[in-house]
Amino acid sequence: MATRNGNKIKDNFLTCSICFETYTDPCTLTCHHTFCQRCITKYIQTRPDAVQSKTIPCAFCRQDTKVPHPSRPVEEWAGQIKPSIIIQGLIDTLGTEGDVPETSSICCMICQQIGETTPGALWCPECEVVLCDRCVKTHRVSPTSQDHDLCDLSSRSKGRRRFKCTEHKSNNVEFHCKDCQKAACQTCYITYHRACKTVVTIDSMKPEMEAALLEKRFDMGKRLKVRSKKVELKNKKLKTIFRVKESAVQHIRSICQTAINKIKQKETQLLDELNTITQTYAGQLRSGVKLEEIEMQMYRQHCEFIDQALVSDCEMDLYDAYQAWESGAVEMGDVRDTDTTDTWRIDNIRFTSNAEHVQHIIDNLHLGKIHVTYQDQKKCLLSPVLVGITDGRMAGDENEPDLRDITVLVVDGIQTAVVTDMKNECVKSFYTTNNQRCHSKLPLGDLPCGVTQLKEKQVMVAVPGSHQIVTVEVTPDLALLSSFTTNKVYYSLAVLNPSCLAAGGYGVVDILDMTGHVLRTLTKRNKTLFTFPYYMCVNSKGNILVSDERKKSVTCLTTEGDVVFKYAPTGDRALSLPRGIATTSKGDILLVDRSTNEMIQLTESGELVGDVLKSKDVCDVFCDKYGFFFLCTKTDVREYMLV
Repeated sequence: MATRNGNKIKDNFLTCSICFETYTDPCTLTCHHTFCQRCITKYIQTRPDAVQSKTIPCAFCRQDTKVPHPSRPVEEWAGQIKPSIIIQGLIDTLGTEGDVPETSSICCMICQQIGETTPGALWCPECEVVLCDRCVKTHRVSPTSQDHDLCDLSSRSKGRRRFKCTEHKSNNVEFHCKDCQKAACQTCYITYHRACKTVVTIDSMKPEMEAALLEKRFDMGKRLKVRSKKVELKNKKLKTIFRVKESAVQHIRSICQTAINKIKQKETQLLDELNTITQTYAGQLRSGVKLEEIEMQMYRQHCEFIDQALVSDCEMDLYDAYQAWESGAVEMGDVRDTDTTDTWRIDNIRFTSNAEHVQHIIDNLHLGKIHVTYQDQKKCLLSPVLVGITDGRMAGDENEPDLRDITVLVVDGIQTAVVTDMKNECVKSFYTTNNQRCHSKLPLGDLPCGVTQLKEKQVMVAVPGSHQIVTVEVTPDLALLSSFTTNKVYYSLAVLNPSCLAAGGYGVVDILDMTGHVLRTLTKRNKTLFTFPYYMCVNSKGNILVSDERKKSVTCLTTEGDVVFKYAPTGDRALSLPRGIATTSKGDILLVDRSTNEMIQLTESGELVGDVLKSKDVCDVFCDKYGFFFLCTKTDVREYMLV
């Protein structure tokens, strides 16, 4: 079973997509696609543009990966790119398992060196050798190995793996140089890293590595949710677009058939008219022919009568014929149609083609138009999807919650929402661990308002009633660390860097140090910029975004007080009660308008994109770096995914 699973892993995850063989010296590019070093080196050599730009293009998705040391020969570029820890772990694990086919067939490695084949009995993880019973005794009395813990052969693949130094083959890798970002053995440490300031043992890095991996795992989980939702939505759009296409095809065919039917109707009318006129004309011509034939018969009879008189020997026959002609008994006039109702007779029939006009009409015939809408990536309206709702009520609350401000941290891989509750005069944290909803409460008194993240596990909270700014540890439970008193009353906070923060109070935004001293007040030409700057945040450029309830505006300004832009629309788009403000990972601005219960989206430069959603009693908004945002209403916290 293990071999079968190992083969599946090799086929699905450890096969190079260029040579279709198991990875040899794998290297994982920035896009997370992995290839053999020799394969990617050959691929680079076929791409002159890559050599010129000093990047490694992915043979699968074409994304470029920067070469750490491009001055080295091209043949060494792929060797500078290391495989991912997952790929390397799978290779190491399967390689170890491959070294131990069956416990019963393992031979003592010491005896093998002298040409003997002795069944192995125990495994030494320190020396990484299999020992028979005889060699075990020697191993246990040897001064260099008597302290080694031996274990069953079945534990060989599960034991603690050690990596050998690639340069000093007999040494285990035990150190990590943070300056050079390289692993090292004892000899490497002494030889190459004596001047480095930060060389630590790999064992001592365990807490740091675990914390980093927990955060990475959380990051990947969040991104996986976003990608999964995007795939779901795009699959729905695929189905929808084909339904729309089929409907459009039917509509187009219906319109064309209607046009064809109209043309055929015109054809029938024209042919019928031509047939009727032709039949009338033919009837008239046939009638004329009949009359002419009658006249011809009459003329024949007259000719015969005259001929008989002329050949007769009797003068009286000649005289009778003459008298008949003179008396008018024989009519010499033409025989005409006696029907007087047909005044106008058809003289000729012709068909004059209007082909050019018809062709012009067909060429300019508009059966319809296919409309395509495009997204302006600079003004792409966000589409939020509700992920979950967390009730802001907790046991021991004396009042209905009145949540005012929110920030969200990732503490040891656990997403933790920290909110201030004014009516219950406390700060609260909400998180999920072991699939259980958990929460914590820290009473602060005096109506806590603004909250902002200070460090990985710390937040700062403005408590205007006591003129204080407190620092709270988040583990994810809450614990008070420190506080300092300020000369002014502050309602909103935003950390600028580890040594200073922005604080907003009545009519003022100040830059403070971490002891509460005012470093400077942000003004414009000695005039107050703000009235009620009760919500603020910092964008990716380090500028401060301030939401002002009284001035009904959003102002972006530098830490020196220079105004970058001001959003204060009038008319139908005028803000009513602007409150919470945040920026997405792409720079877009989300603004809460409490009076209309709307969340508005602005571009990074302060241009309106549109209304994102409506939510009752919404006060604040917070965006994380993973594509999620959190709405803080009076009574709950709502998590949304941005797609």
